[in-house]
Amino acid sequence: MAAKKTSRSNLMGSYTVPGLDVEKGQKLARELQTCLHNLNDLHLTLKHAHWNVVGPKFISVHEMFDPQVDSVREMTDTVAERMATMGVPPVGTPGALVKDRDWEDYSIGLAQASEHLGALDLTYSRVIENHRRVMEIAGEIDPITEDILIGQAGEMEQYQWFVRAHLQDDEGQLSTESATTEKEAAAQAMEGDRKID
Repeated sequence: MAAKKTSRSNLMGSYTVPGLDVEKGQKLARELQTCLHNLNDLHLTLKHAHWNVVGPKFISVHEMFDPQVDSVREMTDTVAERMATMGVPPVGTPGALVKDRDWEDYSIGLAQASEHLGALDLTYSRVIENHRRVMEIAGEIDPITEDILIGQAGEMEQYQWFVRAHLQDDEGQLSTESATTEKEAAAQAMEGDRKID
C-alpha cells in the first residue's frame, strides 16, 4: 500500500510553545492565519495606493504610506514566525489569501488622495477588527501572542488616525462616516474635500 502524500503546507508540528497545551496553541496559531492574510493584503493595498495616488495632496499622502507599508510588512513577518513557533506552518501565498479571504479586492485604482484615504479607512477598520477578535482568543490562551497582537493593533490604530486626520472636519466629523464600501468612502471623502475648499 502506497503511503499517502501530505502537502508540506498542511503539515503541523506535534508541538507548540512550552507551557501551552498543543491543541490550544495550534488552534490559536491557526487563528493567526487570518491576521497573516489581512496583514499581507493591507501592505499590498497600501503600496498600491502609494503608486496610484494623485492630486494636490499627492506628495504628503504618497510619503505617508511608505512607512506604513514597511511597518505592516514587518508585522506580517512577526505573525508568520509566531505561527511557526507554535507548530503551525504559515501560508503566505497569494492564492491562499484570495481563496481564504472573506472580503473583496481593493477597488480604487488611480485616484485622488482623498479617495484612497477614504477607502483605506475602511480597510484599516477591517484589519484592526480581525486583530482584536484574535487578540481576545489569545487572551484566553497565550499572553505572549496577545501582547504581539496588542502592539500591532496599537500601531495600526495610529496609522488609521493618520488617515482619518485627512478625512476629518474641524468639528471632528469624518467625511466617510456613513460609508459601507470603499467606493462610497472614496466618493464621500472627495465630497468632504469640496466642502472644505
